[in-house]
Amino acid sequence: MSEPGDPKPGTVYLVGSGPGDPELLTVKAKRLLERADVVLHDRLPGPAIIDQLPADRCEDVGKRAGGDRTPQSEINERLVELAREGNSIVRLKGGDSFVFGRGGEEAEYLAARDVPFEVVPGVTSATAAPAVAGIPITHRDHASSVSLVTGHEDPDKEESAVDWEALAALGGTIVVLMGVSRLPDYTDALLEAGADPETPVALVERATWPEQRVATGTLETIVAARDEVGIESPAVTVVGEVAATRDRVLEYLANEPDGEPVEPDTEV
Repeated sequence: MSEPGDPKPGTVYLVGSGPGDPELLTVKAKRLLERADVVLHDRLPGPAIIDQLPADRCEDVGKRAGGDRTPQSEINERLVELAREGNSIVRLKGGDSFVFGRGGEEAEYLAARDVPFEVVPGVTSATAAPAVAGIPITHRDHASSVSLVTGHEDPDKEESAVDWEALAALGGTIVVLMGVSRLPDYTDALLEAGADPETPVALVERATWPEQRVATGTLETIVAARDEVGIESPAVTVVGEVAATRDRVLEYLANEPDGEPVEPDTEV
């Protein structure tokens, strides 16, 4: 017998899982994960969340063997197929699915095929990653605007849609998601556009995970700092005066991981 709040059959739930700490799942996301017939996920929600999901109800639509990725077209078709079979489906994404998470593409695809869906926002890493590293993306003394940028655009685009010259002129804080490998490209672009070489920069890898790591520097030094620390994807880049805040609060920042796995109180 269904209970109030149970997911509806034939509905797709586009759920943001937050940055990876299970305690940062929303109450609604947790409930839907517990009761969904099928969960489609990739690796970005993080092992602390994924490992708690019932294996018999999960489908990994992330990287395949050999490094290949499941094409977005296949994911779209699978969502429709499962919904038409009468399942309630959670499409689980890291962070928030509508912030560089292709949630908007999936919503349009579902709507065009008469499949009902519901959006469940998550805590986006664009704000969470800097925050847990002690970096506010806005600050009355340093930044009154924020620009969110993807560092990994559609490879089929003929040229980048990101105007780094305009961003350098705008000032404020620039937050780059999925931009670890292209860090030299966009730091050089900002410098060529006239940005101050001493502008503080921080990279936050796997925010809220036990493996969280942070590298700090300036537009001139951050690539070397990335390589020295060994920062890898997934990571968030913060460019702007706010990035220097970390050094002023680090001694008392309780978010820093201690190397021990986070053990949530309850299972998803």
